[in-house]
Order: sequence, then C-alpha cells, then structure tokens
Amino acid sequence: MTNPMRNVTPSGSGGGTATLALIVSFTGLILLFSSFFIVPAGQVAVVRTLGKVSNEARSSGLNFKIPFIQQPFYFSVQTKVIPEEFKSLTKDLQVISATATVKYALKPSEAPRVFRTISYNDREIYNRIIKPSLLKSLKSVFSKYELVTIASSWSDISTIVEKTVADEISQFDYVDIQGLDLTGLEIAEEYRAAIEQKQIAEQQLLKAQTEVKIAEQEAKRYDTLNKSLDDQVLFKLFLDKWDGQTQVVPSLPGASGNTPPVIVGGRRN
Repeated sequence: MTNPMRNVTPSGSGGGTATLALIVSFTGLILLFSSFFIVPAGQVAVVRTLGKVSNEARSSGLNFKIPFIQQPFYFSVQTKVIPEEFKSLTKDLQVISATATVKYALKPSEAPRVFRTISYNDREIYNRIIKPSLLKSLKSVFSKYELVTIASSWSDISTIVEKTVADEISQFDYVDIQGLDLTGLEIAEEYRAAIEQKQIAEQQLLKAQTEVKIAEQEAKRYDTLNKSLDDQVLFKLFLDKWDGQTQVVPSLPGASGNTPPVIVGGRRN
C-alpha cells in the first residue's frame, strides 16, 4: 500500500527561498549605495569613524565610506562676506560707529581641526573665531588715534585695521582673510564741524607752503640768471634780437666803462 504522504511537497519552501534572495539583494543594494557619498562643489567633508575624526578632509565629488560605521560632515570652503556693526572708543575717549565687512574662507585642510575643536559645521567659525578677533583688533587700533585723525585718515586707518585683523586671526590658522572694508563712519555732529575746520586749515596751510616754495624757486632762478648775465652774454642776446634798424647798440664787450656806444646809421643824441 502506497503511503500518500511521500508525494507531498511543502507548499512554502520555494516562496521562502525567493523572499530570502530578495531580502539579500535589497540589503546588498542598500550597503552598496550607503558606501558612497557625494561632496558638493565648494565644500569638503570630514569623516568620523566610530567617534574618531579623520585627519584629512575629503574633496568635492564621489567618495567612499564604510556603511553604518563612517559618517561625513560637510564644511563650506567658499568665500563668505559678513558685515559687522561695531562701536569703539578713540584715544581722546570719543565714541565712533562703523561697519566692518569681512571676507574670509575656511582653509580646506583645517576642516578636521575645526570639527575637533570648534563645531560639527562651519556656521560657528565666524562667531567663535572671526568676530572676537575682529572686535579686538578694531578696538586696539582705534584706541591709538584721536577722532580727528581717524576721520581725516580713514583710508589709512582701514589698511592698518585689515593688517591687524589678519595678523590676529593668523594665530589660529583656520581661515584666510581675503579682505576687510570699513564703511559708514558715524561721529557726533559737534565733532564733525571741528574736523571739517581742521581739514580746511590744513589745506590752507598746505597751499601757503606750496606758494612759499614756488616763490623761493623763482627767486633762485632769477638770482642764477642775473649772475650769468655778463656783458658778453648781453651783447650776444642783443645781436640775436637786433632788427638792423636800431640807431644805437651797446658798447662792445671788453670796452671800458667810458667807451661810447656804437652809432649805426645816424647820430648819437
């Protein structure tokens, strides 16, 4: 007698194998796609591996990472332009207000160090590095000059501030300072009139000094000319200009003082 159970095939065995294969394939695709990440242009990436930060930043483009173990953090290395309004005291204890616009960019090689010591992204770089150094440098420079000097030499002061800020921030070496513009100087109205009067007085003094120098140069020129005009030179100049009609010409060079002038074409009066 044949046993009817021998020809019975488990109904779920084929479907289970297919499901397992599908799960394995899907998991493989997830792992494959998780192994790559793209760093956008103008950014770098710092990779953290189980809490440890990489020593080198990844450049823009397609990059590889270990799925679920490594994680990228992105930092912008493009130039940023940030205006900062500030107030400062001058040497003569006057308050000035202005705007300092800083242009800077994170150094790509410094992104891992920023990650370890400052922040997981680049948004805190300005507040924690640039701004404190900027305000410190501004106060340091303006405290050395009186208000009148600052207002009349604003361009020169701006150059000094830019160099001071760059030197201060270079101590940290996180960023490149690409420029600094100082604009919108504001001072009290009563001091503005005094500054304008000083500038007018300086211009008048400069004009007077220039006129004195011109007069001195003219005097030297005439003195030199007078010393060079001896009898022979004067006689030569007369002959060069003589029209042939003049009745009396000067005495010949070398003649004594009592020698009468030469009479040409007429009588001596």
